[in-house]
Amino acid sequence: MRFAAVATTSEQLAATAARSAKADLLAALLRAAGPDEVAPVVGFLVGDPRQGRTGIGWRTLQRVLDGVAPAGEATLTVADVDRALTALAGLSGPGSNGRRHDLLVALFTPATEVEARFLVRLFGGDLRQGALAGVMVDAVARASGLPATVVRRAVMLGGRLDAVAATALAEARAAVEAIGLTVGSAIQPMLASTAATVAEAVAELGPAAVEWKLDGIRVQVHRDGDEVAVFTRNLNDITDRVPQVTDVARSLPAGSFVLDGEALVLDARGRPVLFQDTASQLGVEDGPDTVLRPFFFDLLHLDGEDLIDRPLHERRARLAGLAAGWQVAGEVTSDPAAAAAVLAEALAAGHEGVVVKGADSRYEAGRRGKAWRKVKPVHTLDLVVLGIEWGSGRRTGWLSNLHLGARDPDGGFVMVGKTFKGLTDDLLRWQTERFLGLATSFEHGPDARHGTVTVRPEQVVEIALDGVQRSTRYPGGVALRFARVVRYRDDKGPDDADAIDAVRALLPT
Repeated sequence: MRFAAVATTSEQLAATAARSAKADLLAALLRAAGPDEVAPVVGFLVGDPRQGRTGIGWRTLQRVLDGVAPAGEATLTVADVDRALTALAGLSGPGSNGRRHDLLVALFTPATEVEARFLVRLFGGDLRQGALAGVMVDAVARASGLPATVVRRAVMLGGRLDAVAATALAEARAAVEAIGLTVGSAIQPMLASTAATVAEAVAELGPAAVEWKLDGIRVQVHRDGDEVAVFTRNLNDITDRVPQVTDVARSLPAGSFVLDGEALVLDARGRPVLFQDTASQLGVEDGPDTVLRPFFFDLLHLDGEDLIDRPLHERRARLAGLAAGWQVAGEVTSDPAAAAAVLAEALAAGHEGVVVKGADSRYEAGRRGKAWRKVKPVHTLDLVVLGIEWGSGRRTGWLSNLHLGARDPDGGFVMVGKTFKGLTDDLLRWQTERFLGLATSFEHGPDARHGTVTVRPEQVVEIALDGVQRSTRYPGGVALRFARVVRYRDDKGPDDADAIDAVRALLPT
């Protein structure tokens, strides 16, 4: 298969709004792919190639693009790109930078303009085309003729969507249905959607487990005899980096199990440190003032018995019998006041909020469904737009990614983050006209439709965020977490924007 078919389909996806139409486009492409091409095609289009991250930054890509002209004819194949990614992912040590450059030149030289655009977005993690895993699951079902429920369950238990897709299109339904939970092999974790309040979540779910939401590293812990494996939310194996977790797993009174939970670092007061500090302490021994420890909130398998189809209240009871001392705090209730009390306790202990889970819910791995609802306090800040980047994919031709600044009491503004979240088409059109009128410089000239546009710091925007973290990337020393646009504040001027000290005040204590 020509790689141009993949790149063209990506651009068609970006221009298509309906989920069903997206799935049809993907299904047609998968049916045209050869048996050895299905897995790489799926990985490319969901932005998760099987080779993982290649460590290629924008500056490296730009140097390559500056020296290579787009090819006039599409000759690049899916296999060519797959082999190139494998080679790039395997580079390390002295001389790897030069070899990386050579491999990229060899990859981009036969690439047409549309193929090069797709490769840049793939390497940069910027495939904003709407072909996420959920749409791809529907496409695999349509292309293979299998029920979506069968494909979805195989993906949740089999781990990687690309591997399940290859099986679904090459083999019979029985082969897909045979994909099951295997202790030692990571499965897709269940995810939570958002609720505004605990009262709303309890009202929707009825009797529910209201549990502390911890801001740590999601860990899925597998034990089979003396063998222990620990996987992250992204199914990366971090067993060797968390001996504290493996020690706990080996101490539990069972021969085999699969646990779901969080690992986080606690300080000497027993309070959680920032997420970034937990992440940086993986692979580091506990110190005199900090300790990495696991907290478990679900039990998926125990001594030969799969529990994912059992109701949550039963899984929690079995978890309490196995690992009571390591279980996340919470309680089962249908009383909004009791649920609110759990939220207050979680916040007082320094945690993010709570997750409200239907007491009768099954473990639906890989889904951000309504059976689990996360509730976190939402902060808002009034910030000033300092610059804005041209969009790509569906947002090509519009100014999209905002550079946000807080007011510096000593004068000027301090950048604290970026966001393109929360922007409707109307807002994209409005802000493109607005910020072109405020532009002071263009990274690639006033007629280009890529790069960053620097603007006069006049426009105030209200930003919702989940919190902040320390950062060396921005001069203010902090960065916004999960920032999204609420509205533009034409009633406020830049002098009314929040000061950098107000942003820093949101750092956890």
